[in-house]
Amino acid sequence: MKQKIIITGWAWFIGSNFLNKYVLWNKNIDFINIDALTYAWKLENISEEVKNSSNYFFEKVDIRDKQKVEEIYKKYNPTDIIHFAAESHVDNSIKNPFIFTETNVIGTQNLLEAHKKFSLNRFHHISTDEVYGDIPEGWFFTESTPINPSSPYSASKASSDLLVKAYGRTFWIEYVITRCSNNYWPNQDSEKLIPHFIEFLKNNKKVTLYWNGKNIRDWLYVEDHCDAIWEVFTKAENWSMYNIGGNNEYTNLEITKLILKEMKKDESFIDFVEDRKWHDMRYAIDATKIKNELGWIPKIKFEDGIVKTIHFYLNK
Repeated sequence: MKQKIIITGWAWFIGSNFLNKYVLWNKNIDFINIDALTYAWKLENISEEVKNSSNYFFEKVDIRDKQKVEEIYKKYNPTDIIHFAAESHVDNSIKNPFIFTETNVIGTQNLLEAHKKFSLNRFHHISTDEVYGDIPEGWFFTESTPINPSSPYSASKASSDLLVKAYGRTFWIEYVITRCSNNYWPNQDSEKLIPHFIEFLKNNKKVTLYWNGKNIRDWLYVEDHCDAIWEVFTKAENWSMYNIGGNNEYTNLEITKLILKEMKKDESFIDFVEDRKWHDMRYAIDATKIKNELGWIPKIKFEDGIVKTIHFYLNK
């Protein structure tokens, strides 16, 4: 039987980078991409070569619509799913939490129900390190770290993780879960820190940093993340979970200064503003498990990747 993989959330950042590589690398596999095409989608995120590929299909579907989801499963008879689709902007989740619950929790459950009903094979759920909350200096998130979400966004992702695990245990669905640190490089939504700041600075506007800018994130080049996803999807044992990280810890202020330096602007372009509600201080991934068990390691050095990223957005 030919392998046919449902990909959700293709028009966004990570999903589009994944498809641009793996559709062309796997001509013997069909990729059926479903997306609601909400505010952050960009049709140009998918390359023309992929769009014209015989193993690529697109359907405009909102995963909150259970009936439409089932119609797609009946139409294409998929064998597996890689579930990228999610509302992911923390500030937006504070302003409007309900859409995050509807998409990230109910949407995921609709996919799980279809997965169960049509007896698919692997359900690969793409999650985030934010489900762990924050962590003190010197400590790192492992796969056994208890979840402790701080925002409606991270709570909705933690809830969807638990749903996937529960469906695996109750209905014997064959799942894997990956939790990744902050990604960067092309096609990212303009509300995210790096493209957002570059866009402001291109227009000689000040960037706004919460509090003192000392919040720490672990950064990973998006193609390295996509490669890790493929390794887990194709090689990992069922009912397993992997953390994916770049071991590149930088404060938001350090990232901002890197962008300013590359754009030849001084620190007068930084405007420190009141912090958002319960702003996690530090995320730090321990990716030992995926490195030891599957042999994945990041290939792109942050120092090189961030410069390439800045110039990509400058030249858009």
